[in-house]
Amino acid sequence: MISVYDGFISYQANVDQNGQNILGDAANECVISVDPTNLSRMTIGWRQFYDVTSNFRQGGWGYTTDGGVHWTFPGVLQNNVFRSDPVTKSDEVGQFFYLSLQSNQQQSFFCDDLWRSTNGGQTWVEQSPDRGGGGGDKEWFTIDKTNGPGHGFQYQSDDGFNCSGGGVEFQRSTNGGVTWQTPIAVPGSPIYGTLDVDTNGNLFIGGWVSGSTFRCVRSSNAQIGGQTPTFDQNTAVNLGGTIVQGGINGVGLCGQLFLAIDRSGGPTNNNIYMLASVEPSGRSTTDVMFVRSTDGGLTFSAPLRINDDGLANKWHWFGTFAVAPNGRLDAVWYDSRNASNNTDSQLFYSYSTDAGVTWSANVAVSNPFNPFEGYPNQNKIGDYITIVSDNTGGNVAYSATFNFNPNRGQHEEDVYYVRVSPSGGATPTPTATASPTATATATATSTATATATATSTPMATATPTATATATLSPSATPTGTPRATPTPRTAPTPRIRPTPPPRPV
Repeated sequence: MISVYDGFISYQANVDQNGQNILGDAANECVISVDPTNLSRMTIGWRQFYDVTSNFRQGGWGYTTDGGVHWTFPGVLQNNVFRSDPVTKSDEVGQFFYLSLQSNQQQSFFCDDLWRSTNGGQTWVEQSPDRGGGGGDKEWFTIDKTNGPGHGFQYQSDDGFNCSGGGVEFQRSTNGGVTWQTPIAVPGSPIYGTLDVDTNGNLFIGGWVSGSTFRCVRSSNAQIGGQTPTFDQNTAVNLGGTIVQGGINGVGLCGQLFLAIDRSGGPTNNNIYMLASVEPSGRSTTDVMFVRSTDGGLTFSAPLRINDDGLANKWHWFGTFAVAPNGRLDAVWYDSRNASNNTDSQLFYSYSTDAGVTWSANVAVSNPFNPFEGYPNQNKIGDYITIVSDNTGGNVAYSATFNFNPNRGQHEEDVYYVRVSPSGGATPTPTATASPTATATATATSTATATATATSTPMATATPTATATATLSPSATPTGTPRATPTPRTAPTPRIRPTPPPRPV
């Protein structure tokens, strides 16, 4: 499937050896990484369901060598191994890393392991043994790419369902993910959020706690290999609402918290940004909200709404963003503003060139799709999408239901790549950036087959629905018994350390 909307071209990634759709599968929860030494090389990890009547999923991935026009889907990390919650990252010399949650059909344990690719995501080698990465459910991780003492260190945190059973925990690896140090409890127990490192090597973890309370937690000594990491700063953050589970996403989350740091070296260097799709008080739908800190996470700005339609009855969900090397911010999310049924969603895009003080008019960058169709047995379209930005635009991995499955009489979930940029759609991905300063690890010889040339017929472009441009005012298992699934709700029950809603594994 090649889906074109108003100049933006979405290319399907989970395709067969001939570049065609695989009828009857489902793929969601997609995470993209880009090789900073060759921006045409990317990889996407996702949850692969070969049988949508079952909760059984595996660690799928695809790679591209031509800027996302053609994708190769070699298969899964391990055949017939239950995997979920994929997270991928690249380091400054172009290695890709894939942190994967492993469990079983009964979901009786939640442990991670880390994989590495030195050939652009064509093949992967497991670094830590199965379940050897510690961690747990809804894990996120990051890599220290500074030139400081923590260079190359990897950090992860989870949502409290983990290998050790010790609550919301943080772990560090100082050897590229081969081994992981003893878990450490994270103060305030922030969950469903990402991590990043500033130019001074300080580690920051963002996450949701309960109700409208989010937190930004700092460790300044995680970068010191001989010291046990401690957390020396813990700031409550208001994003103008609460994380939501259910609603437009079945049993899934309607968004997670994304934290990213500006490392542009300019006047906005080390600004800390947080963004999430949240439900404001008195609402039953979500907005994409943004805050920033200019003082190292001590204080944060008032929450600012990025979706500019001003429609309180519409869904603006799965909000995520990235910071470009030049400091530009790129945000994308699903949006139902143009749907009379308030269900069909489009991928929307907005950017900021002034550290998030103001944002550009929102632009739809995909055709509408029905997020309720194509559900695997676990009823949702995942829990997140992702974007990685460079100096001219952003590379987005998202799930959508453009392909129709006549056997089921409905569309199905697939993974797509689209390039977004301030200049509009169909911007070519740049090739290479300046050579990295770190010493590169030797690249393994590729064993994958060359990328197949896609021959799929492009889907007819839907007639664009007018996009609102109001000016923004600054401001699961196949047979096992998983945890009980409560009735979907608009906001998770406030709690100190949550007894989670149906686990969004």
